[in-house]
Amino acid sequence: MSNIRYSRWRVITAAIVATVSLAACGSGTDTAGTTVAPEAALKIVSLSPTATEMLYAIGAGDQVVAVDSYSTFPAETASKVTKMSAFEPNAEAILGYSPDVVLISNDMNKISEQLKAGNPKIQVWIGAAASTLDDVYQQITELGVLTAREDAASRLIESMKTRIAKATENISAPMSPKSYFYELDNTLYSVTSNTFVGALLKPFGFTNIADGVEAGNDYPQLNAEVIAKANPSIIFLADTKCCATSAAEVAKRPGWAGIDAVKNGQIVELDDDVASRWGPRVVDLLEQISAGIMAASK
Repeated sequence: MSNIRYSRWRVITAAIVATVSLAACGSGTDTAGTTVAPEAALKIVSLSPTATEMLYAIGAGDQVVAVDSYSTFPAETASKVTKMSAFEPNAEAILGYSPDVVLISNDMNKISEQLKAGNPKIQVWIGAAASTLDDVYQQITELGVLTAREDAASRLIESMKTRIAKATENISAPMSPKSYFYELDNTLYSVTSNTFVGALLKPFGFTNIADGVEAGNDYPQLNAEVIAKANPSIIFLADTKCCATSAAEVAKRPGWAGIDAVKNGQIVELDDDVASRWGPRVVDLLEQISAGIMAASK
């Protein structure tokens, strides 16, 4: 997949996951509404990179038999990464691993029904895109119960809360109005404050220049002129991998030299994978955002 195609796929997928009402975030249920029973030796197939990270973070990686093509973190997943796609799931390929449970973040192509048709006993856990940190904690808790790793899940959540509290302990409203631009890809798609990332940024008191750009769309595409006119105090780049975007490249964009974020060197390069998932590494993202915000607040 080319960088441009991958970039657009990320934007479209984010919008679909955030808006499709398949189930409550982190439902922990199959499509029939039956709670997945916890077992110590489940065979799990994960078609959710976020859920995969959560499983390994609570020590349940040994129960994972296969993961989708984007579940490449942590490194221990290497031997279990397949060509399976979470966005074009193939029931036959999934069933080939004889899983007890399949983890998904979105019921693309009604894959849950297809899996049930192939194996009525199979369980499907849907962990939809998180809207808040509480949603993240809920999903980790559910996966802890599912895999009989409740204590590990609780410890992980407490560790995350402690790190987040430390990263945000010195938050205070900026002395003068400040704003930010969050870049999803190099065609200038962004996120509003209604998204998960937007919610993470709200407490810092910076205005999101993407808010209100397009009514009803929380993943609007801005243009260079609009961004330059909005004059953000800080720019977050969540496209350093997919599009090879860098602070140096952004500073050279026509008409952007006068933007405060460019003039003051307040362009923060983020890790795409971390920025596009809501698992345990969301703390890493928040710490990096916090550091950037603190610098731009001075």
